[in-house]
Amino acid sequence: MSTQVETRPEAGTEPGAVRAVADHLRGYWAEVRSGEVGALPAVAGIIALCVFFGISQPVFLSVGNLANLFGQGAAVACIAMGLVFVLVIGEIDLSAGFASGVCAAVMAVILTDWGMPWPLAIGAAIATGVVIGLLLGTLVVKLGIPSFVVTLAAFLAFQGIVLMILEEGSNITIHNETVKAVAGGNLERWQGWTLLVLTIAAYAALQLNRWRRRVARSLVHEPLAVVAARILALGALLTATVFLLNLERSANPQIISLTGVPVVVALLGAFFAIWTFVLHRTRFGRHLYAVGGNAEAAVRAGVNVDRVRIAAFVICSGMAAIGGIVAASRAASVDPNTGGSNVLLLSVGAAVIGGASLFGGKGTVRAALLGGAVVAIINNGMGLMGLSAGVRFGVTGAVLLLAAGVDAMSRGRGKLFGRH
Repeated sequence: MSTQVETRPEAGTEPGAVRAVADHLRGYWAEVRSGEVGALPAVAGIIALCVFFGISQPVFLSVGNLANLFGQGAAVACIAMGLVFVLVIGEIDLSAGFASGVCAAVMAVILTDWGMPWPLAIGAAIATGVVIGLLLGTLVVKLGIPSFVVTLAAFLAFQGIVLMILEEGSNITIHNETVKAVAGGNLERWQGWTLLVLTIAAYAALQLNRWRRRVARSLVHEPLAVVAARILALGALLTATVFLLNLERSANPQIISLTGVPVVVALLGAFFAIWTFVLHRTRFGRHLYAVGGNAEAAVRAGVNVDRVRIAAFVICSGMAAIGGIVAASRAASVDPNTGGSNVLLLSVGAAVIGGASLFGGKGTVRAALLGGAVVAIINNGMGLMGLSAGVRFGVTGAVLLLAAGVDAMSRGRGKLFGRH
């Protein structure tokens, strides 16, 4: 007679929990196959680019270059975050780049030429962005002029306005240390660790609270193991980042010490949290996606479509102003090229590469940050390889075209699978 020994699964490895995780992964893969790729292409692109540039140029993975990446991509990421709001409603803003230049020029004149305090100068720059967005949104919504035409006209006009503000091409140097610290300053080491703990704690609380509420209401929810894995993964990534940025990265520490998380990282994190909350936790955010998905249905549901669309343009231009401030801070000056050149194209590219749809109804602030990271990595890595600007433009354009192609194909597969 054989003897059967009863065994019990270890804690956390119960068959039910394992099946739940497996079912969740199968469901996620089914969504990917149906076209809901989300941020997956951007994440895969970041990993692939980091591996490629890390092997070809080992200095790419240095701590100093990591901090430099944040500075290089910050202005574009700010503008891209604002563009997401316009893209979600199915519109476009071609003037965001030079709008950031106008706002930066206003700040520089008030700060340097007029000698006013920095809070007033930055406030005036942001207010200028809000007024620009209000004007653009009103022309598009109330007069019915296509956003492409309105913002293309503004793109041309703002170049002239920048020249007039800067007196036909002069360069205004920024001497204010507070403004220069926006893109050039670093947090103290303890401030970086404190920010890390608060960020992880807040993220964990939000995730667990969302999971608890869905369970209590008997709604479809993720397995707790998946939620915990997501929290641990983010915590590990942020901890590693803060640890590396807190290391000494100056070539001559005796002369000048460079340690700590860049201030601009905290700025990007703050706007990411604010706009993610607005998009996903407020009525305005739900209305925004509703308008982008089907404006006529949104009207029938009682949504004030005109107000939502104008607000999207206001947020876009307001974030363009923030991007202009960051760019001016990094350069410690403002000139007629501030916000020009390839700033707009990179910003739109960042939003689309990250997963925002050019057809409206889809996009997140996370998409802007991930896309901004892809753009910054391409420019930084190719710069380290000594490739020309022409090659960098070509590669960035190819990546943007690929992202737009993925978006178009995902929409086609979505219709095939019955999603609209």
